[in-house]
Amino acid sequence: MENKDRYNRLNKYLKNRFGERTLKICIDGGFTCPNRDGKISTGGCIFCSESGSGEHIKSHSKNLSITENIELQIKNYFESYKADRANKFIAYFQNFTNTYDSTENLKEKYDSALTDNRIVALAIATRPDCINEDICELIASYKEKVHVLVELGLQSSNDSTAKIINRGYKSNKFTKALALLNKYNIDVVTHIMVGLPNETFEDIKNTVSFINKHNIQGLKIHSTYVIENTKLADMYKEGTYTPITLEYYLETASYILTHINPNIVIHKISGDAPKNLLLAPEWNKHKKWIMNGLDKYLKENDLYQGKYYETNPNC
Repeated sequence: MENKDRYNRLNKYLKNRFGERTLKICIDGGFTCPNRDGKISTGGCIFCSESGSGEHIKSHSKNLSITENIELQIKNYFESYKADRANKFIAYFQNFTNTYDSTENLKEKYDSALTDNRIVALAIATRPDCINEDICELIASYKEKVHVLVELGLQSSNDSTAKIINRGYKSNKFTKALALLNKYNIDVVTHIMVGLPNETFEDIKNTVSFINKHNIQGLKIHSTYVIENTKLADMYKEGTYTPITLEYYLETASYILTHINPNIVIHKISGDAPKNLLLAPEWNKHKKWIMNGLDKYLKENDLYQGKYYETNPNC
């Protein structure tokens, strides 16, 4: 078995679905988060910066409208790449909570992201406690025009961990939100994080089992990294949080892949920290170490996605 076949890679899935290479355009929709504006909390998750996981969005584009932002990113992309270019794109509302607004305002923002016919998909990152029937109806209304998917942060199914990271909701909220999204046949991508404070390997196993009990279509596997100006950075500097090693991450990511539903598309296998803000772990700066290391680990141990899914006693 070749490395590329050992798990369902996103780029291959997108090429099969849309007939050619397809890339994401990251959008700052001007949203906030109930975990920041005081509705739930004012601190946000302990690993989340003031940009709401949007550090990679270019600062000069934040003064533009959503439509202008997309047009600029496509223009810059075509000027940068002359060969093997993508001609189809995903409008990805990335940072903060992109369903945390009135349906009228949400519709205006989503509509403004779909003015270019090269946009073939709409991706919306949000929280389970910011999903309701009206929002699902709105999101589902775009399915006739583009492929639609919603990203739900989970990170861990352990509610004790949720308190430590200041997630602001219990895992049963994830189950309720997913039931609504499933009702409207909206594809769902969820997140699992490796290396959260106080998390054990047993917690990872339980989270994988929890995810397997739900109908999701995509998964992002994140390593926990420490960036400046976060609560996790304070914990790291105080010596109350120790980042995981690359070896542990590769072993754990392999466990997740081999025990997860083999039909799920793997959207990411590592968190991409902004290098200028990263405090630890140092190995997170080297994406090739992670990608190549995982491929090597899977190949050497003859592992592949879903290998132990059917025999997992927790499923």
